[in-house]
Amino acid sequence: MRYEAVIGLEVHAQMLTNTKIFCGCSTRFGSEPNTQTCPVCIGMPGVLPVLNKKAVEFAIKTGIAMNCKISTYSRFARKNYFYPDLPKGYQISQYELPICQGGYIQITVDGITKKIGITRIHMEEDAGKNIHTGGNFSLVDLNRAGVPLMEIVSEPDIRSPKEASEYMKKLRTILRYLGVCDGNMEQGSLRCDANVSIRPVGQKEYGTRTEVKNINSFKFVEKALEYEIKRQIMVVEQGGKVIQETRLWDSNKGITESMRGKEEAHDYRYFPEPDLVPIIVNPDWIEQIRAEILELPDVKRQRFVSEYDIPEYDADFLTFERAIAEWFECAVKTGGQPKAVSNWIMGELMRMLNEEGKSIEECPLKPEQLAGMLKLIDNGTISGKIAKTVFEEMFKSGKDADTIVKEKGLVQISDNREIENIIDEILARNQKEVERYRTGDEKLMGFFVGQVMKATRGKANPQIVNELLRKKMR
Repeated sequence: MRYEAVIGLEVHAQMLTNTKIFCGCSTRFGSEPNTQTCPVCIGMPGVLPVLNKKAVEFAIKTGIAMNCKISTYSRFARKNYFYPDLPKGYQISQYELPICQGGYIQITVDGITKKIGITRIHMEEDAGKNIHTGGNFSLVDLNRAGVPLMEIVSEPDIRSPKEASEYMKKLRTILRYLGVCDGNMEQGSLRCDANVSIRPVGQKEYGTRTEVKNINSFKFVEKALEYEIKRQIMVVEQGGKVIQETRLWDSNKGITESMRGKEEAHDYRYFPEPDLVPIIVNPDWIEQIRAEILELPDVKRQRFVSEYDIPEYDADFLTFERAIAEWFECAVKTGGQPKAVSNWIMGELMRMLNEEGKSIEECPLKPEQLAGMLKLIDNGTISGKIAKTVFEEMFKSGKDADTIVKEKGLVQISDNREIENIIDEILARNQKEVERYRTGDEKLMGFFVGQVMKATRGKANPQIVNELLRKKMR
């Protein structure tokens, strides 16, 4: 506890445009290597880039959602470095005049809400992908070269690996709500580099920072930072000095490893991109984009708590993904009680989607079908226990609850006389257990309820069963 971490994140988000940022090539993921390329994105001499307007719109939309100032005048720059996946020998990025500056997002960790500053959001083109064969050579796939990126740079306001993970989750949620990035970290459409240093608690000056690359999941964000913070503390405690460098996170070993010395901005020899004119954004267009932004997660979360009277935990879960929030609201609007709908989504629905490896967008069950099943529980047609069987069948077959209940004869037994006859038979067969119950072994009530439910194949009304058993075993 003598040291505190100072963390800033640089997040690269691939924009969900149909075409690349400076040419008309497709951005579709998963195609055969080097099939989505043209002279522009593979850096042939004499070609000229043409800016994708949709990429500018997405960057502005993201900046608005993250409380940034949108620049009406910005421009691209050349970032010069040499690597096999960068065919031109430079990357078209933004430097001193980015499209968005000075915003923030809010995160909540351990019940405490905190603002994390956004230094800037700028546009740039992605590089290609090196494929290392394990032999004496590597392959290069340039399908990704020229895919539009937003780089979202945070202030060094993050103080723990958990805060960093929550920041990434909130960032991803906002991007997905806006529809500007799919947030798929495994496919590389959302990537994170972390700048981390340590300093004695109370010191204002920053320590020497390292940059950690190759972090592709929320879990690894936490683990990589935990390791790097401990490593830096150990270096200092042993009398050494932290070296400014770039390190790679090795998820198999659970460690960071030195990759190269850390570059400074001047190493890239930035200068204004001569093949592109400055970007001049009409303020009216900014306001038009602002008006098109739908309800964002923080606002939706607060509304769910106040409008639907559900716990904050439920609201957090339901609003993490826009598609889940919309599914929930549709089920409520078609007749489901909010808390009951929330419980079924967080429980059985998520369980079955996970088992099938499906997202909520691929869910075969419609929200109105869940609402219909909940009505059957409310009016006593089926019990909560039977409902799980019905729900599973609905999910697998796509049939409505009414149809399944009729086909399988699952209507709940609520007739007192019928249930009473079954109870009488069970008590007659288990006289010893009845006497034990009457002499104080009240745990046996569960045994008798279980016997009744078994005899009725789970169809007896549990409330009536409990009432009649207590009455008969006084």
